[in-house]
Amino acid sequence: MRRYFARKLLIYALTFVVAVTVNWMIPRFMPGDPVSAMVARARVSQPEAVEAMRSYYNDLFGFDEPVWQQYLHFWSALLRGDFGLSIWVFPKPVADVLLDALPYTLGLMIPAILLSWFVGNWAGALAARRKVLDNTLLPAGYLLTAMPYMWIAVILAWALGSKAGWFPLSGGYSLNIQPSYSIDFAVDLLQHWVLPFLSLFLVALGGWAIGMRNMIIYELESDYSSYLSALGAPSRLIRRYAFRNAVLPQITGLALQLGVLVAGALVTEIVFAYPGLGSLILAAIQNQDFFLLQGAFLFIVIGVLIANFLIDIVYVVVDPRTRTGMAGGQS
Repeated sequence: MRRYFARKLLIYALTFVVAVTVNWMIPRFMPGDPVSAMVARARVSQPEAVEAMRSYYNDLFGFDEPVWQQYLHFWSALLRGDFGLSIWVFPKPVADVLLDALPYTLGLMIPAILLSWFVGNWAGALAARRKVLDNTLLPAGYLLTAMPYMWIAVILAWALGSKAGWFPLSGGYSLNIQPSYSIDFAVDLLQHWVLPFLSLFLVALGGWAIGMRNMIIYELESDYSSYLSALGAPSRLIRRYAFRNAVLPQITGLALQLGVLVAGALVTEIVFAYPGLGSLILAAIQNQDFFLLQGAFLFIVIGVLIANFLIDIVYVVVDPRTRTGMAGGQS
């Protein structure tokens, strides 16, 4: 088992290096000059002052160095935990900007991913053996899965926010409330959280429900289910075995869908102007903030890799065939 996880860690380490390198390259291939944007925002008219500011910023951010030196300096700073200074909110460190937004993104994504997976699998398993529920859940699941995240976000904002007036349309909390550890602020924070959460939850829910429903039907029609039924095994026992076998592909699907779910979360944050990483990425692109953009992408890459590794561990725990295969390989 140690050899298995060591191999996995090596694969994840190589993936991290490649992803971080691509992450570093993408902003530098974007059109535009961030230093020129900073000088323009300063509204300095004297040519000498403009040139002095340009030279100062190029030296500060290392843009006057060869590209290969910038790449080496990036890795050197990254290993020290230094993400650089933000161009958009200069001179605030990128790490501070990201840490302000990270709780919003995690508080939105983790409940949406986990709840949609659990509820979707439970609903799909019920639909596989209840015809009335199947006839309603299956079309609804296909409809939800076909909806883009931004589309259902706009629909929810119009229906529950604009028309019904139940929830706020944008922001992480009301501007007239000071952030604090109080019940009023917690309630306001929850009200702003509901619509972005529902957007992610509903789209993911349909896919998990359809997948589990199809897998349960396949397992109930398999040879071992027919054999157990012929032996007189109780239906509850057969369904339990079917569920345990059907949930394994769903765990694998969770690992494969993490990137899609993260991308959906970022788009949803932009639609609702939710103050998470999605809004930061949009602001970084608009202001050509190389360091903030690569810092946000780095957090996403690390989060997806850690989540995938944890799912690998869960898969080994819940599937005894994996442990048997590893033991056989080691012997």
